[in-house]
Amino acid sequence: MSDRVVVLGYGAVGKGVVAELVRRGTEVVVGQRTEPTDLPSGARFVRTDVLDKDSVTSACRGATQVVAAFGFEYVGQIWQRKWPVAMECVLAGCEASGARLLFFDNLYMYGPHAGPLHEDLPLAATGTKPSVRAAITRQWRAAHESGRVRVAALRASDFYGPGVQASHIGNDVMRAIAAGKAASFVAPLDVPHDFAYVPDIHRAVISLLDAPDDAFGQPWHVPCAPTESVRAIVLRASLAFGRPLKTNVVPLWSLPMLGVFVPFLKEMAEMRFQWDRPYRVDASRFSKRFWGDATPFDDGVRATVEAHLASTAG
Repeated sequence: MSDRVVVLGYGAVGKGVVAELVRRGTEVVVGQRTEPTDLPSGARFVRTDVLDKDSVTSACRGATQVVAAFGFEYVGQIWQRKWPVAMECVLAGCEASGARLLFFDNLYMYGPHAGPLHEDLPLAATGTKPSVRAAITRQWRAAHESGRVRVAALRASDFYGPGVQASHIGNDVMRAIAAGKAASFVAPLDVPHDFAYVPDIHRAVISLLDAPDDAFGQPWHVPCAPTESVRAIVLRASLAFGRPLKTNVVPLWSLPMLGVFVPFLKEMAEMRFQWDRPYRVDASRFSKRFWGDATPFDDGVRATVEAHLASTAG
């Protein structure tokens, strides 16, 4: 039977995965609530609501593999309400079709740690968003262990790259630097922090889709370039744009107070542990099984700047 991959979500991760699958000649279906305006020729769209089991089951019909790369508004209460429902809907859709599920995830479920994050750390028990990610991890693990659905999770740190919008070094930062304005950050600039390059995430997704079943039933971490600070990374962008680096930084200690007036900062407050200490990701498990040559920041930032300039030309 030929491979048919359903990609749920068409953001920066889903878009790149779809493009690569189409290039390889794989049958691809994109499922989300609104039809993308830039869907490549060769990919088909199916209107899908990930909170509706019948909708997801219909979208997954005939699929051999499903990539779940969607998200919800960055609000803890919304995550508590929607993520468990969405996970159950996706598991049900994969169960009905017999498809393998590759779930694109973050690293929140580990909570605060002093050392590098690895896949065998215990799941977090505190914090709204970490607890939600821990809970849905238990959901997919139970589904896999019971033989209901074959599931793997691909976990990435904060990511950057062409087309990345909501990120600490996403389009807003690039836009500000390109205009010679101060780029705003809700994090210290000089604490070492791992970032994954979005084309490397695409590559990692494809690696797992191509892998045999023994790669499933476990989480994997996306390899990152050698750890650097945010300042060191965005300084490359300022040099590429030919602009001085100007920054505004919101102190971590102020987030709870500012959150009274700015809802996003309130949501960021519980995640301060990602920024108040070195944040390193151990991807040795993935590197030993697949590949570990993550894109260097020199190359990734240059490509990100070039993509920004191309998108704003004319």
